[in-house]
Amino acid sequence: MNHAVLITKSDGTTQLFEEEKLINSLKHAGASLEAIDDITDEVEKQIKPGMTTTDIYGRAFELLRKHSSHAAAKYSVRRAMMELGPDGFPFEKFIARIFKMWGYESVTDQTVLGKCVDHEVDVVAWKDNSLAMVEAKYHNAFGMKSDLKVALYVKARYEDLADNLYDYGGVKRRLSEGWLITNTKFTDKAIRYGECGNLKMISWNYPAKGNLHDIIDQNGLHPVACLTSLTHQQKKDLVGRNILVCVDLVGQPGALNDIGVRDEEAEKILTEAQMVIQLGK
Repeated sequence: MNHAVLITKSDGTTQLFEEEKLINSLKHAGASLEAIDDITDEVEKQIKPGMTTTDIYGRAFELLRKHSSHAAAKYSVRRAMMELGPDGFPFEKFIARIFKMWGYESVTDQTVLGKCVDHEVDVVAWKDNSLAMVEAKYHNAFGMKSDLKVALYVKARYEDLADNLYDYGGVKRRLSEGWLITNTKFTDKAIRYGECGNLKMISWNYPAKGNLHDIIDQNGLHPVACLTSLTHQQKKDLVGRNILVCVDLVGQPGALNDIGVRDEEAEKILTEAQMVIQLGK
């Protein structure tokens, strides 16, 4: 086994290839032991200095797809999140869907008046006595991170919004929770500032428990874009009809008919979606 090969990460930095990381990601996707052995052996044969993590993922994904389409779908969730673009608005709807799962009512794309100026707020969510406002920071490349400047301006925005009353759900409410959620990662300084400034923050891997990856996996909120049985256009059509996650597609199978998918093709897609959800539990 060759552990002395330097590979290139999405942010341009290099690191040694670690077989254990590949094995763990395949296990997490629900790959069989046989598939894991086959894939790691094949990837190691092809690994060479300078190969990118994207290249390695692509090869592992194609090999896994031959063993199990639903495990391949689960393996591709992080990259599927990149298809909630390019403008980020589907990502805002995805975050609103998470808050719905948490028991909130929510709306997206709001203009809200603060003490000094008005602000564009991606998601506003409320329940009981709580009012949450969320900055949904979408990036279309893995190497892009939300940094200290992002955390600073989001915190300043919430400070300007803190003193006013807002009418959501027919009740006058004050802002009680300010959130910054991204589909990629935070820099270390952004995390330190957020923790010090009491800013609620979620990224793909932060916090250690309850991060975006955990939320998706533990609640069956895998984006429909991860399904290998859907074409790119079908994915776009479903997102356009507000079918963002596999659990909603399974609950509303008629959405496939709406986009022209029927019979055996629809059954294949729904079966894959069900398997992806089950693998996450």
